[in-house]
Amino acid sequence: MSRFRIPGLIGSLCLPLLAAAQPNPARPDLRQGAYYSEAEGANRLADTARTYLTRAAWEQRAALLRKGLHEGMELTEKPAFVPLKPLRHSVRQLDGYTVENVAFESLPGIFVTGNLYRPTGLTGKHPGILSQHGHAKTLDGRTPESTQQRCATLARMGAVVFAYDMIGYGDSKQCDHKIPKALKLQAMNGIRALDFLVSLPDVDPARIGVTGESGGGTQAFMLAALDQRVTVAVPVVMISAHFFGGCPCESGMPVHKRPTHETSNAELAALIAPRPMLLISDGKDWTKNTPSVEYPFMQGVYRLYGAEEQVANVHLPDEGHDYGPSKRLAAYTFLAKHLGLDLTRVLKNGQPDESRNTIFPGDSLRVFTDQYPRPVQAVLGDEAVSALLK
Repeated sequence: MSRFRIPGLIGSLCLPLLAAAQPNPARPDLRQGAYYSEAEGANRLADTARTYLTRAAWEQRAALLRKGLHEGMELTEKPAFVPLKPLRHSVRQLDGYTVENVAFESLPGIFVTGNLYRPTGLTGKHPGILSQHGHAKTLDGRTPESTQQRCATLARMGAVVFAYDMIGYGDSKQCDHKIPKALKLQAMNGIRALDFLVSLPDVDPARIGVTGESGGGTQAFMLAALDQRVTVAVPVVMISAHFFGGCPCESGMPVHKRPTHETSNAELAALIAPRPMLLISDGKDWTKNTPSVEYPFMQGVYRLYGAEEQVANVHLPDEGHDYGPSKRLAAYTFLAKHLGLDLTRVLKNGQPDESRNTIFPGDSLRVFTDQYPRPVQAVLGDEAVSALLK
């Protein structure tokens, strides 16, 4: 019988405990922000883990959690998706990779927008990676340098990478980012982004990764939990036992509190087991306790499958909330190992050389321009978009 152990649970919390967020009286069914203190979140996770000490017991719990995700997001078995009909333009030939601007239709009149990075000089099928971004202040989430660096480097390593916008960001400004059902729409857009990626003739559908930071980390682990086509996940600076995400796109629908159960992001991310997953954490946000709380919990779930080596944690105690160079190195190494990418293609003196990547101004990565306008059937406005999600 396998057992969970979360060593040093309370004594390991070397920083002052964060105060728990106040419940929302208007939405008692939601768990948002720092809903629990760090100690309470850790204790609840440990108590929950003791309820499934065998693989069969965990899989019974996992089925309940997946059902809760689908019902809490109001995701039907057959969403009203429409043909993708991708719009692709402005291919640029660069040093070891190409990048182009892409849009496709998800729901009727809803467009997913982003950039497709592809390796050059390689033949055959390539791994595919979805790159999700976090909450950038400029609303240009997929175009900052750190995002371009990781997409370009992964493409040079041999992956086909699609970086796409959160709703309300970049080209995806058909509605505000914080509409009540943002979580549902972004999950559906993520599924369609995965559909697009695996539809490409040079992508190997058996080797699909997801990675993103902060709110993009939420998108990454939620999509991997929902869709078994994801084979490797690297959520960055996000997964926590006490923090539930502070935006409607993460916790604005009742996926954590259901009539039948309560859960946390740590437990939802464990639905990825036994597929490979890397948790990247730091010392200056809600992931500062990952080595002593969330990671041992994940090891316990993976141990039930005899797959403890499939989950890993890279913790950077002196770093903060970003997807910086050291976090990218950790992701490159893990994705190379589990997706069959060639890390040596990007190394210089033993380290990834990102100086070969071309960083474009955001405007040049836009999909919708004067030359390529947003399609006339696009639905615009919060009310119109929300009506599609009922």
